[in-house]
Amino acid sequence: MTPRGVPAVVGIATTKLRHNRTRTILAVIGVTLAVLATILLVGTGIGVVETGQQQFDRADRDLWITGGPVQFAPTQPGGVRNSVYNAHELSAEMRARDDVRTASPLLFQTVYVSNDGESFETLAAMGVRGAGGVSVSAGRGFVNSKHYAGGTYDGPRTHELLIDQRTATLLDVDIGDTVYIGGTLAGARETQYTVVGVSDTGNQFLGAPTVTVPLSELQSLTGKTATDPATLLTLTTPDGISAETVESRLQESYPEYDVRTNREQLQATIERQAVVIAGGVSLILLAIVAGLALTLNILLTMVYQQLPEYAALKALGTSATFITGTAVSQALVIGSIGTAVGTGLAFPFAAGLNALSLRLTGFEGVVRLSPRVLAIGALTALVMTLVSAVITGWRISRLDPSTVLES
Repeated sequence: MTPRGVPAVVGIATTKLRHNRTRTILAVIGVTLAVLATILLVGTGIGVVETGQQQFDRADRDLWITGGPVQFAPTQPGGVRNSVYNAHELSAEMRARDDVRTASPLLFQTVYVSNDGESFETLAAMGVRGAGGVSVSAGRGFVNSKHYAGGTYDGPRTHELLIDQRTATLLDVDIGDTVYIGGTLAGARETQYTVVGVSDTGNQFLGAPTVTVPLSELQSLTGKTATDPATLLTLTTPDGISAETVESRLQESYPEYDVRTNREQLQATIERQAVVIAGGVSLILLAIVAGLALTLNILLTMVYQQLPEYAALKALGTSATFITGTAVSQALVIGSIGTAVGTGLAFPFAAGLNALSLRLTGFEGVVRLSPRVLAIGALTALVMTLVSAVITGWRISRLDPSTVLES
């Protein structure tokens, strides 16, 4: 086919698409859905990893110390069996080092919380030592709790807690309100705490509605005073001292614990969720393969529906190249429109999914639409358009007009 024939091919292809608008619209919708699904699923897979990295960076910690994997204990108050013990003494020992600026033990447990003492919600609770370790966006932080009292746990309680925005909405409470809280329902009905501030630190760690309580008081509420446990210790290092240097020193001094930097802790978290991550990767690959297959199926179906027309043209002496060019032009138009629409729809759909994710999990920006992600969606349609063109050319070159027209 000569260059002069290209406008004719494009004109005929456009006319055929306008002639059967229903088929054209359905084909465009199919390609659009394939591109949209591919972009959103790939964007979600990438966003999950990036969100995890950002959560660790936002925590503003340099080192993480654990005593092994955290185990759930549903039959015990608090629901979590922790692996760091003597948390108060250990954190004080860490803070006494010249290469450690702050050391904050964190205890994660589940508790029962109610705003009226009748209807209780099961929420995550985070125990922190002192006024540090959390950022407060409204109200105030904790005063220094004297409840630990050197390990006797008989000092006065503050009876104060912090909530995050999701907890405030869930319980319909605000600063100054009183809530009932405890590790058991019986204990919660008899124990009242006052909301003194709003902090989203716990939600950033756990991705769930969270209340924050002084460490020793949370240990008492959940019956964990015998071993002074914590889920982990978070450390910061002085300016000028690298986290990697301090990590090696601490690991040598405390071989019974796992000492990790931010990146290593994220990697360890991902490794523990290997099945989930593998499922996510499989989902991304499935989305790409399904998008490719759907696009190819749509374009080839459109071609096969027009075989009698192509056979008639070939019987009249029209060249196979001209006919193939017409079919390929239709595929390119359908693929281009579907890609443009699918890519455009990806932005509002991603915004909606991110809003839903924020509401359900507390994590922002789980679906990330980078140029690379958008390119994958466009590439899906492009590859299948080219593949359909090759198959179409092969099919038309072997087309027997008499056989097709007789059937």
